[in-house]
Amino acid sequence: MARPVFWRSGAVENAAPRIAHLDRDRPLVEAARRDPERFEALYRRYLAPVYSFAYYELGDHHAAEDATERTFLAALANLGRFDERARPADGEGASTFRVWLFRIARNVIANERRSARRHPAAVLDEATEAIVADPLDVEGDAVRRDEAAAAWRAVGRLPGDRRRAVVLRFVDELSTAEIAGILGRSEGAVRVLIHRALRTVARELGGRDGHG
Repeated sequence: MARPVFWRSGAVENAAPRIAHLDRDRPLVEAARRDPERFEALYRRYLAPVYSFAYYELGDHHAAEDATERTFLAALANLGRFDERARPADGEGASTFRVWLFRIARNVIANERRSARRHPAAVLDEATEAIVADPLDVEGDAVRRDEAAAAWRAVGRLPGDRRRAVVLRFVDELSTAEIAGILGRSEGAVRVLIHRALRTVARELGGRDGHG
């Protein structure tokens, strides 16, 4: 995916973050506020996870690319409004740049769905193949690919926040606290979402095995 034209290569800000705050992106955010060209460092750091989130939500590479670019453009345009509240007492899911960025991505993806008037794709075969491919074990690879595809079909059928919680936790590897900040829920509620989502997926896969 091509970088937006207003970015150019430059030095990454290496200043140490203040100990009183938890946001590891603080030096990069401050640098980008002083000079928008420095936003490229944040773009590079979060391009892959934001695109991954968008693709698992939308199921289409082109739509995911568009949503990713819109997310970063919105983040750059509104960087001055970002209010960091990542003190130790606030916990890991407090207002960090990463949580704020994924909130933007969530809203962009929701707008994409509304404008396209379609449900997010449930079958993620291309991503599944990239994850499980093993050229040295053709038969085993076929079995794993089939199982993984069935699992992601089941994930794709989950209701909104259950699906998002699973993707953010197991694909983007965000913490429960961060997911809570992104979805606007408590950590306990996120744990319940993930538990119920995995139970539903397991039940569907169990029923599939029973009828195979």
